[in-house]
Amino acid sequence: MVRILKNCIADSLHLFFPHYCEGCGVDLLDRSAIVCYSCQQSLPTTDFFMRKNNPVEKSFYGRLALQEAGAAYYFTKDSLLQHLLVELKYKSNTAAGYFLGRMMGYHLISATNYANIDAIIPLPLHKKKQKMRGYNQAEIICQGIQSIWNKPIITDAIIRTSFSETQTLQNRINRWQNMNGIFALKNAAIINKKHLLLVDDVTTTGATLEACGSVLLSAPGVKLSIATVAYTS
Repeated sequence: MVRILKNCIADSLHLFFPHYCEGCGVDLLDRSAIVCYSCQQSLPTTDFFMRKNNPVEKSFYGRLALQEAGAAYYFTKDSLLQHLLVELKYKSNTAAGYFLGRMMGYHLISATNYANIDAIIPLPLHKKKQKMRGYNQAEIICQGIQSIWNKPIITDAIIRTSFSETQTLQNRINRWQNMNGIFALKNAAIINKKHLLLVDDVTTTGATLEACGSVLLSAPGVKLSIATVAYTS
């Protein structure tokens, strides 16, 4: 009887408050989903987490001493992936970030070369920007990863010390210049001798990840890997 009542309530809610796929707009029965299975399968996956010398890893050659680096998807304009990233970053749709993190978690848990990661580090936002946005999108992605891949998330080891405007419209040289000295260790002791996975949404020039990663590597005995949702050249 209780189950029947719950089903009736769920059906009524669905009737008056339909739940649509972020990709194709089909009516989703599962309210915990944000895209349908077909759209999920259409996301342009890479095999970077399984491949040494992949494009993400190569982009950091001579810049950071990384153990591993990769991205789950290829970024393309006007795509479902871009839509989900915009929803996460600019429209307070944290469910989109959690979903993308879960998808990354499935990739990472299958990649044996990432098995010895000790902890996940979301790329930090400056406290002013985080207050404006209400959350750190990289931390939401990490929470999604953790739901699949049981690794601790560390958010208080490193901080962003200066506020900067979005890097999206900056050219490559300006991005590197803007990153100079903007991260600092807050609590090195909690990451000493750990293999860390630094996580962000998109790898473009890698300037921000490089700046943050170099500071993390200054802690004693730290090893570093990088993972992002998407890669764009």
